[in-house]
Amino acid sequence: MQHETLLKISGIDKSFPGVKALSNACLNVYAGCAMALMGENGAGKSTLMKVLTGIYRKDAGSIAYLGREANFVNPKQSQEAGISIIHQELNLVGNLSIAENIFLGREFTTKFGAIDWAKMHTEADKLLAKLNLPYSSKQLCSELSIGEQQMVEIAKALSFESKVIIMDEPTDALTDTETEALFKVIDELKKEGRGIVYISHRIKEIFEICDDVTVLRDGQFIGETAVKDLDEDHLIEMMVGRKLEEQYPHLDLPVGDVRLSVENLSGSGVNNVSFELHKGEILGVSGLMGAGRTELMKVIYGALPKTAGKVRLNNQEISIKTSQDGLLHGIVYISEDRKGDGLILGMSVKQNMSLTALEHFSKLGHINQKAEQMVVNDFIELFNVKTPSADQPIGLLSGGNQQKVAIAKGLMTRPDVLILDEPTRGVDVGAKKEIYQLINKFKQEGLSIILVSSDMPEVLGMSDRILVMRNGEISGEFSRSKATQEKLLAAAIGKQ
Repeated sequence: MQHETLLKISGIDKSFPGVKALSNACLNVYAGCAMALMGENGAGKSTLMKVLTGIYRKDAGSIAYLGREANFVNPKQSQEAGISIIHQELNLVGNLSIAENIFLGREFTTKFGAIDWAKMHTEADKLLAKLNLPYSSKQLCSELSIGEQQMVEIAKALSFESKVIIMDEPTDALTDTETEALFKVIDELKKEGRGIVYISHRIKEIFEICDDVTVLRDGQFIGETAVKDLDEDHLIEMMVGRKLEEQYPHLDLPVGDVRLSVENLSGSGVNNVSFELHKGEILGVSGLMGAGRTELMKVIYGALPKTAGKVRLNNQEISIKTSQDGLLHGIVYISEDRKGDGLILGMSVKQNMSLTALEHFSKLGHINQKAEQMVVNDFIELFNVKTPSADQPIGLLSGGNQQKVAIAKGLMTRPDVLILDEPTRGVDVGAKKEIYQLINKFKQEGLSIILVSSDMPEVLGMSDRILVMRNGEISGEFSRSKATQEKLLAAAIGKQ
């Protein structure tokens, strides 16, 4: 069945100083269909969307929208024409109501020029009802969960009568229930003849919700294929340009002595937890959202206070009251929230990387710039960080490269224990593999690693041993050979 083409982007080129971001990039969006836009971090997906919506100007190529050539000069213009983009970082004003956010800058007014609140709430409530959202448009956006805020963004897109709705990593911060609700809404939008561009790293979702897939690699158009003609391996191969036979390269090494021992530890969201971690071991920590995994890690390295229990490092009891203490004792925590806890986006790659390790380059209060630059360059090379130079602001790097810098930053302090919290969240398939290979390299050097992850195949694939948490406690422990997805899930929901 032929669907009408709403949007046809052909042969787009875009260069920035020193980088060719897009070369002959193409994308079609069809009425009543969801087009997945896939590619590794840095493949050019965001750049293409920015060219489409007028944030960037293209160097070559053409954009046809509803059968006519279109050149939008800014996002406002593309939105008014009916192309809406829902960004990963939501753009809502928390202390305004849902209705105020939906109609921000184009409020309904009475003939006397005052805001027509009644009409605004009525129209906003209609949009919410259309999306089956059970809340009043008078509610403040700050009171909503991320999933609900995303629905408000979709309501806003509908208020522009958008024909094409671009969703950038829409489920990244959503619960399973919220994801389900979003998929229902996408189905509704498709029935109404709208076209969806769905950008996601979650390959499973593509097969669930999308009709076709367009793949970009290194800024180039690789192909457009119907989802029904694809399987996961073929899709990964298109994205990465090589077969990923070995997605989780586990290293089988004998583990060393006990490096970290946690006894009856309690604190914020953590209740009476005990476990050991050995030299050269990767200990996976699994569990559902809110099980207390991150809290446990933060109590261990000092970001949250402990109320009871002991932590021993190399057989010595240590007292850690702040995250600075944790660092000094050689425990490094790399947060899942790169932007919030990990990196300073306005600073360069070099400054971010060496920030916590400056004492290693300092003598009598002076920083040895040459030594710092050498080590930073070594890490950039070792981690294969794609950046024009060490002085590039880190905010301009792709998510996978930012994550590599965050890990390098932790390792520069030469720790004994490395805690990685969701190290590959929002990172594409190719960069994931590189991060796993790095983790293995440190394991080989005797570093002790705790891998906290919601991605079960990742925990099963990379860990030597796995702990499962539930309600702030450890509800199961499995050796690598005995662990299965079913067992981890049973322990996570309390069904043993």
